[in-house]
Amino acid sequence: MELHPFQYYHLYNRTNNNELLFKSTENYFYFLKKYRHYLESLIDTYAYCLMPTHFHFLIFIKSENVFQVKKNIGILLSSYSKAINKKYNRHGNLFQQHTKAKLIYDESYLLAVMTYIHQNPVRSDLVDKLEDWEFSSYLDLIGVRKGTLPRSDIIKSRFKSIEEFRNFSGQLMEGIREEYWV
Repeated sequence: MELHPFQYYHLYNRTNNNELLFKSTENYFYFLKKYRHYLESLIDTYAYCLMPTHFHFLIFIKSENVFQVKKNIGILLSSYSKAINKKYNRHGNLFQQHTKAKLIYDESYLLAVMTYIHQNPVRSDLVDKLEDWEFSSYLDLIGVRKGTLPRSDIIKSRFKSIEEFRNFSGQLMEGIREEYWV
């Protein structure tokens, strides 16, 4: 995974063999707690979505030490895997070998990736509306929940209101270009 300081990335990984990554509600919260612990000082998070078999984050590398960012991503996934293995009496790798990080190269791509991330549960037929998925930053960004993980300055600087952002997110449901899909 190639990372550079002061750049936006779409960070994602999935489980081996489509195994459940989150077997309970507590697992989702535990993963986010570990994510914050290992990465919050090194990156800013602008969007996320935790899915049953994978995760997506829209991040900005705020540290010059990208080696430490990569190392902490590995520690996060390893420590989460060890906890799941212990709790559910399983063995082996939970995640696919390499976490992916796609560089966000312009503003339209940034907004498309943010929308893509939030649309995952709807496109996967887990829920009917974006705001119905609990394990996404969408609820925080539209003000329904007071989460502190996602930064909202992208929304505030590019949209006149939360309603405009909601409309934008809904309109792009069918308009996400396939190149953004992972």
